[in-house]
Order: sequence, then structure tokens, then C-alpha cells
Amino acid sequence: MQKIADKLEAAVTTIGRATAWLTLFMVLLTFVVVVLRYFFDFGRIWMQELVTWSHAAVFLLGAAYTLSHDEHVRVDIFYRRASRATRARIDIAGTVLLLFPVCGLLLYTGGRYALKSWQLAERSPETGGLAFPFIPLAKSLLLAMIVLLILQGVVIILRNLYGLRTGNFPAEHKHGDVV
Repeated sequence: MQKIADKLEAAVTTIGRATAWLTLFMVLLTFVVVVLRYFFDFGRIWMQELVTWSHAAVFLLGAAYTLSHDEHVRVDIFYRRASRATRARIDIAGTVLLLFPVCGLLLYTGGRYALKSWQLAERSPETGGLAFPFIPLAKSLLLAMIVLLILQGVVIILRNLYGLRTGNFPAEHKHGDVV
């Protein structure tokens, strides 16, 4: 169980760390857009749209990484006081009853959304905006997010089942830790 969980989490971590570099790209591109606009009175719509879609990519591809580090939003009034075994049960139940059904719904609706974009060979509605296939690729990142969240959900279940069975629970991340 642990080896499978390690391999799945390694994939999520690799994508999460790569996505972190996208934030640097966004900052640099935003700087270029501002300098070109205000100092040279020059701009390109596609550059501004690329910043916007990169921002979306950071959130979509970083969601599972955030979940893997237990940095997601949670109402933990009772959770933090519970025993490690109780928290494991809550994590398993939350994954099975909340995360997976939401991912299923998003997969259904998001799949149709991305497919329609591909079928229409969607491009930016703005003159000079991003061309095909960039918009459908960006919209397909929603599907990548869902797959990554499902993979991380499997990791959560495997690690907590292992902990419940052996009493050897996975180390919990302290807020702000970078693995």
C-alpha cells in the first residue's frame, strides 16, 4: 500500500513543483506586459490572456499538491483535537463521500466543457488573442486537476488505511513545510 501511495504522491508532487515555476513565468510575463504598455505604449492581447490562463493553470494543477500537504481549507474545530485514528477515519470518509463525488461531477461537466472547446476549435474572442489549440488545452487542465485530485484521494485512503491497520500513521505536514 505504501509503495503505491508513494508513487502516486510522487506524480502529484512533481506536477505541483513544476506548477510552482509557472508562477515565476506569470510574474515575469506580467512585468513585460506592464513595461511594454506603460513605457512603450505597446501591448498584445495574447500576452495578457496568457497571464490569465497561466493563473488558472496554477490553481488547477496545484490543487492536488495543496491537498497532499494538508493545506486545503478545512473546518478543523473538532478535527485537530481528535485522535490520529479518528482523523484517519474522517479523512477516508471525506475522500470517499465528498472528494470523489465532487470529482465525478466535475469530470462529467468538465469533460463536456473541454470537449466542446476542442470540437469548436475554440480560440480567443479577442482580436489578437490566443489561437487554437491554446484555449482547449487550457480548459482541459480542469480534467488534469480532477485526475490529480483523484490520485491524491487514493493516496489519502491508502495511507490512512495503512495507519489504521498498523498504528503507523503517515507524518503530518506542519503548515508551511515544503517537501
